[in-house]
Amino acid sequence: MALDFLAGCVGGAAGVLVGHPFDTVKVRLQVQNVEKPLYRGTFHCFQSIIKQESAFGLYKGIGSPMMGLTFINALVFGVQGNTLRALGKDTPLNQFLAGSAAGAIQCIICCPMELAKTRMQLQGTGEYKLKMKNYKNSLDCLIKIYRKEGLRGINRGMVSTFIRETPSFGFYFLTYDCMTRYLGCEAEDNYVIPKLLFSGGMSGIVSWLSTYPVDVIKSRLQADGVGGVTQYNGILDCVRKSYHEEGWRVFTRGLTSTLLRAFPVNAATFATVTVFLMYMKSEDNLRECEPGPVIQQPSSL
Repeated sequence: MALDFLAGCVGGAAGVLVGHPFDTVKVRLQVQNVEKPLYRGTFHCFQSIIKQESAFGLYKGIGSPMMGLTFINALVFGVQGNTLRALGKDTPLNQFLAGSAAGAIQCIICCPMELAKTRMQLQGTGEYKLKMKNYKNSLDCLIKIYRKEGLRGINRGMVSTFIRETPSFGFYFLTYDCMTRYLGCEAEDNYVIPKLLFSGGMSGIVSWLSTYPVDVIKSRLQADGVGGVTQYNGILDCVRKSYHEEGWRVFTRGLTSTLLRAFPVNAATFATVTVFLMYMKSEDNLRECEPGPVIQQPSSL
């Protein structure tokens, strides 16, 4: 239904507003130089950005996920729903397969969007007022990357994004389905909204944990070349060099801020979707307690 798509977009926007500061911290921690680190951890990174760049520094690059939000949610809803119907039965396995299909398809939009977001988040690191802006906004960022590097530049990190998104979306839908079934979400239940909030939040955490090391590699590949210095020749080279220089802990860098972000983002998304649907539909027509999962990558998760 068109209303479900609209509700997903509104809920997704709420999730972006809640979670983007955590995402900025995650990216900064993932790509900082291990020999000369700017931040000692998640909370120090938060404090440093606010002190050095103001609170607005936490929202750098928010235009990109906001721009791609509508298209990503439309793809996710359409592909997941149609795939689930094509598979015939609403089983946990089919939920995983349908979610994986949705995750794979939305990479077409997600990858360029996250590339612009990452570049914007790294712009002016440690500066309260930018001395020099390479990019005016997310769209300007993508245009300049395209002019300099072509389509290949715009799709930098596509393979790693695909590897991350496909299973993580599958786990998201599978977890949400299992949680709502276990908690017994019913429209008449006075605690249906808290149950949906908890289900959505836990689904986000599980999906991030399932593929987080791949996200670290994706962020490094998309940040590679900023400042004119290229370090990696591909995914395997990035994995090898990162592990050799920083050990296995490099693949968990930024995980704390990511998990802190995952729960409230997905909780806010589901709460907004539920309230929106309740407002738009009459009580007589509102028979289902599940508004349908609205996904944030792992970016949006």
